Amino acid sequence: MTLTPKFYNDRVCLNVLAGSKQNARDIWLAADGYVLVGVLSKNYDSVDAAVADMLDYAQLIDNAISVGLGAGDPNQSLMVSEIARQIQPQHVNQVFTGVGTSRALLRQSQTVVNGLVSPTGTVGMVKISTGPLSSLAPDGVVPIETAIALLKDMGGSSIKYFPMGGLKSIDEFTAVAQACARHDFWLEPTGGISLDNYAEILKVALDAGVSKIIPHIYSSIIDPASGNTRPDDVRALLTMTQQLLA
Repeated sequence: MTLTPKFYNDRVCLNVLAGSKQNARDIWLAADGYVLVGVLSKNYDSVDAAVADMLDYAQLIDNAISVGLGAGDPNQSLMVSEIARQIQPQHVNQVFTGVGTSRALLRQSQTVVNGLVSPTGTVGMVKISTGPLSSLAPDGVVPIETAIALLKDMGGSSIKYFPMGGLKSIDEFTAVAQACARHDFWLEPTGGISLDNYAEILKVALDAGVSKIIPHIYSSIIDPASGNTRPDDVRALLTMTQQLLA
């Protein structure tokens, strides 16, 4: 079982949602395996039901599973950690305060565990109060360097920067990317990314020198009628990635 994601040119791995097991397989093939396929914990009534279903997904896509919270819902944090412990996926989405629990329960360092931090409106500062209780408290805002150090302390692999609002937070995102490059930390831009702005957002992270980037592209490439991510759109994202890294 492969625990590490497959990065194109050792730099970029896409992250998209699957609407079904067949959709997951189609996405994975469309991206030549350079993708993590998100399955949301929020869609299941119990850990056991999630584990059983996600193991089926994993068989179809060489374990390229990304265990999701569901719109960054902090109340899913513990469930995500417990699912990850049992299925040993390639990727885990976590709120900032859930990173240590996920890493400890995984009992290995290969699975990517991100920590959710949010834009603040101030370049160089991020909000780390994204957990079940902390998200209800006054905003916890720290320098991006501090957030990276805290995530490293907890065994995190990357920053999930959400919600970006597409290009709305691009100046803040640029500072985050530069800090990730300086401190050799991975970066996962998330929120409002589409075929129209993907290349611009990815180029910021590449130009900053971030070693590994996992862009999340969700609702903009999902067919509203079927709920499935469009494989052709995934193919287009991979083509853009290849062009930027040529």
